[in-house]
Amino acid sequence: MPGAAGLAVQSRKKKLRSVPRPAQPMVSPTHCNHWWAMDFLRDELACARVFKVFTLEDLFSREALALEIDFSLPALRVTRQLDGVARTRGYPTYLRVDNGPEFISKVLDAWAYQHGVQLVFIAPGKPTQNAHVESFNGKVRDEFLNEHWFTSIREAQILAEAFRVDFNTVRPHSSLKNLTPEEFVRSLAGAPASPVRPQDQEPDLAMGGVT
Repeated sequence: MPGAAGLAVQSRKKKLRSVPRPAQPMVSPTHCNHWWAMDFLRDELACARVFKVFTLEDLFSREALALEIDFSLPALRVTRQLDGVARTRGYPTYLRVDNGPEFISKVLDAWAYQHGVQLVFIAPGKPTQNAHVESFNGKVRDEFLNEHWFTSIREAQILAEAFRVDFNTVRPHSSLKNLTPEEFVRSLAGAPASPVRPQDQEPDLAMGGVT
């Protein structure tokens, strides 16, 4: 294509940054670490700056494994979060994801291959195929994000972790026979469920208070 000076200008092709994946059926989880699912939400601070929320759930125990908040959460950050969770409980057999750019990246594909994790993609435009994590996302949206007016990203991060702990240790789930995720996991191990559910400590809001 000729340029302004009549010279031929060679166009550059876009680099491929993702790996196309077909949708795959989901099998019901039968034990912890059998199926994990992850997704993203978006919200904004009081100053209107948008941030992202990474959610990760064990579909068998319904444990909220991660609730990570930041302005940018690229694929490499996601894999580091997954490794952090796996250090205390091991890697999943299957990881259910949608077709977002962080999840179809070569970075996540390489991570999954390295750790023997099978990525399972929902069909584009079919969030109901990831219904469990969508349900969790709804709780995060209604009971956490919509309930706070965050003044800083640090405040949002601190309160997100407090919400995650509360979700796992205080809130019973009808699908878990009205046990909390923590109690349910203990019952699987043969240990008696704690008769007194632990309460969250007051989060450190030195970086910004809640109104």
